[in-house]
Amino acid sequence: MINFLLLVSRQGKTRLTKWYESYAAKEKARIVREITSTVLARAPKMCNFVEWRNKKIIYKRYASLFFIVCVDAEDNELITLEMIHLYVEVLDRYFGNVCELDIIFNFHKAYYILDEIFVGGELCESSKKEVLSVCAQMDELMEEREEDKAASGSSGRVRK
Repeated sequence: MINFLLLVSRQGKTRLTKWYESYAAKEKARIVREITSTVLARAPKMCNFVEWRNKKIIYKRYASLFFIVCVDAEDNELITLEMIHLYVEVLDRYFGNVCELDIIFNFHKAYYILDEIFVGGELCESSKKEVLSVCAQMDELMEEREEDKAASGSSGRVRK
């Protein structure tokens, strides 16, 4: 099971976090600092698996982002790498050659895609086509809502 997922830039900036286990806010911040410094300090040719506290950290670098996942000690590292790759492929198809700026300015869409693939720290949907179809439907709904707002001339606020 995935305990948490982090997207971190090469400069150590956290771009996205998803927690599937409960941690206090201070503990989350400490974990992010600790894991970020550990992963960024590793040489590119080193193994992408790190044992950490009775768990495993599995990471993969794509362009300027590190996709870091913490899983239970008994989980399969290669399957976890495949799950990371699945998420990256869906992001890549959705955004058309995804980059760090896509994640920064469209973080809500990155979270939405993540939530379509993983539920409760488990892989729920492995079909890229299905995930992209659901995302396209959501985009259409959002566009319709924006058009409705523009047509009614309101900003969505209730007037008295």
